[in-house]
Amino acid sequence: MALFAGIDIGTTSTIGILVDERGGVVARATRDCDLHSFKPTWAEEDPAQWWDNTCAILQEMLEGRDAGDVAAVGITGMVPALVLLDRDGGVLRRSIQQNDARTTREVAEIAHEVDAAAFLAKTGNGVNQQLVAPRLRWLARHEPEMLARARTMFGSYDYITWRLTGERCVEHNWALEAGFMDVARNAVDADLVALGRCDAAIMPGVRASHEIAGQVTPEAAAATGLKAGTPVVAGCADHVASAFVAGVVDPGDLLIKFGGAGDVLLASPKPVTDPRMFLDFHIVPGLYLTNGCMAASGSVLKWIARHFAGAEAAAAEKVGESVFARLDRLAADVAPGAGGVVLLPYFLGEKTPLHDPFARGTLVGLALHHHLGHVWRAALEAVVFGFRHHIDVFADMGLPVTRVVASDGGSQSRLWMQIAADALGQPVQLVTGHPGSCLGAAYVAAMGVGAFDGWDEIGRYVARGELIAPDPAVKARYDEAYGIYRETYERLKPLYPRLSALGEDV
Repeated sequence: MALFAGIDIGTTSTIGILVDERGGVVARATRDCDLHSFKPTWAEEDPAQWWDNTCAILQEMLEGRDAGDVAAVGITGMVPALVLLDRDGGVLRRSIQQNDARTTREVAEIAHEVDAAAFLAKTGNGVNQQLVAPRLRWLARHEPEMLARARTMFGSYDYITWRLTGERCVEHNWALEAGFMDVARNAVDADLVALGRCDAAIMPGVRASHEIAGQVTPEAAAATGLKAGTPVVAGCADHVASAFVAGVVDPGDLLIKFGGAGDVLLASPKPVTDPRMFLDFHIVPGLYLTNGCMAASGSVLKWIARHFAGAEAAAAEKVGESVFARLDRLAADVAPGAGGVVLLPYFLGEKTPLHDPFARGTLVGLALHHHLGHVWRAALEAVVFGFRHHIDVFADMGLPVTRVVASDGGSQSRLWMQIAADALGQPVQLVTGHPGSCLGAAYVAAMGVGAFDGWDEIGRYVARGELIAPDPAVKARYDEAYGIYRETYERLKPLYPRLSALGEDV
């Protein structure tokens, strides 16, 4: 029986899945990944770690199996991370991640140089820190020797696809979110690439998600356990893959993705643009996803657990419990509104809908009677408030939300999902059997080699789970808390650049 492998190059972990063509999950494996943030708003990772993780995961999943049964491989990952290779294929520096916000000056330069409306109309995205051109300008300013040596640029999953096949290409959503695609022509625009002040030749060719990028090389086969010659597709953006797996295909379907970053994706039959949001191609040809991304959501929770929950982590380990489950229990004893504690989750600045690289993580309302459970609940609520902010923007754009689906690791928290339903005021549909974006990558690989007749057969692998209904009794409390959340940012916004300057090296 044919098998299909999917690898997800995530912000906090690398995840692999091996599925068969009947809808069964044959194997899963995961490895942690390190996010480096050596300066305020910086976010970098080591591509070598992604590759090491990929090799280890594939070897683990293939142990005791015939590698020849794997009919195709697909890679997904965060987008648009920036990886640079030199002439010999060496990685020049750590990746600059999609949630990195160091390019304030460069974003402002580009915004001054282009017509904002024309840029939005051409690219489907506004001028913001998500774009790759500002990062290239930052490198030209601060690491010019490094940029001069660059011969290829691409993203996280494009890098792994290249390590597997030796073929240099980028998947079309990387090019779109990078700001290099003319949406109407569905092609890279040389003038857009030129905004990065780099040699346009470092931009590889663009391919759709399910297109075959190449075959596994003998060297990659030896490192991964795959069979040489196995087809590898171009792959897909992780948030797009997750939305597809969750069944977000009808207009009004909304996915809230509880990962290291917080993704919000709304299905649309046509491209609808707004400078506050992003636009992506759906995995299903002909559809689009108007979407946003909070720079740090699950990452904030990990930060709290790592730095402030040592005692709880030790106690949880003794009984074989996760620290997150233990903290959820503490937070469950706190009423909605977190006892008057409000957290702004802008620990890496913020992407959509604020596009404010100066924004900072903020905790207000603390008193001596508060404890870690209040802070944890405030963090859970903060992520959901960020999702609600996006829904407000969708309404401004004339895009109603008719169904809310939740996915990824955070959706396993029953408390967090109830908070989501209550604070959004809408039922939240859970998905059964949704292992994350890696399944989307595996399915795209299967489609690339013609294993399935259509995109709707993803239903073999996932099904609708519990529907979490909102509690109308707490609506007023959450409306008030959400209003304070929004107002807190607006009141502190003028101070954030000053705090940023204060935090710079003297």
